[in-house]
Amino acid sequence: MTKRTDRHVRTLSRELTTILQWTASVGAVTAESLAHLQGVGLASARGRLSAATRERLLARHRLLYELPALYTVTRAGLRAAGIAGLEPSRVSAANSLHTVACAHAAVELQRRYPDRRVAGECDLRGQERRLGGPVASAAMRGPGGRAAMLHRPDLVLWPGARDLTDPVAVEIELTVKAPRRLEAICRAWARSRGVAGVLYLAPPDVERALRRAIDKAQAAAQIAVLPLDALPLVAASVTASARSVPSRP
Repeated sequence: MTKRTDRHVRTLSRELTTILQWTASVGAVTAESLAHLQGVGLASARGRLSAATRERLLARHRLLYELPALYTVTRAGLRAAGIAGLEPSRVSAANSLHTVACAHAAVELQRRYPDRRVAGECDLRGQERRLGGPVASAAMRGPGGRAAMLHRPDLVLWPGARDLTDPVAVEIELTVKAPRRLEAICRAWARSRGVAGVLYLAPPDVERALRRAIDKAQAAAQIAVLPLDALPLVAASVTASARSVPSRP
């Protein structure tokens, strides 16, 4: 009996560690995304997230009634999982729909490309600190062509667990940006040598504006656009939302 109990505890610890590592890398998870990732029922996923929350390894955020709760790793969770160089992700009511969509997109991409590694902006910032420079990002230009700011993608699809070459940047675009800004971002991606390509996922109205910006920026060779329903879990989360919430600028 003692051996069986010890084995169960070790298995639970591995499960929690996996959940914490994934959540820290992509930024946030929902019960729906965890269930899809691990191939378990929704009730089981909720139970695992609740257990980690009770241990204060995860923080639960229910910011909008229409959206599922988001879970982010706490500092205690980062320490418990041995994750160095990352900061807890921040979520708000303004970015909650976008954060849910990114959490669901990360899972669907990981399931479709199991030999690759999906990571989010939190992971990118950690790599930037370790490497001392931008990673899988695009440099936006200011007046006179000077570099003004760094534009990071929502997600990155890496070739492997440790391979940092030729990543694919993934953008989840839920609302229409100002035409000039959208064109500037597309132009920056077209110039970027830090990624092998860029994949945009967008609903129909945003997709039309995005394709116009890509054409003006002459970025079609670098940027591909897919409808949001190419990833059903993402499309379902956006469709189920009763109101539109702006995506990250």
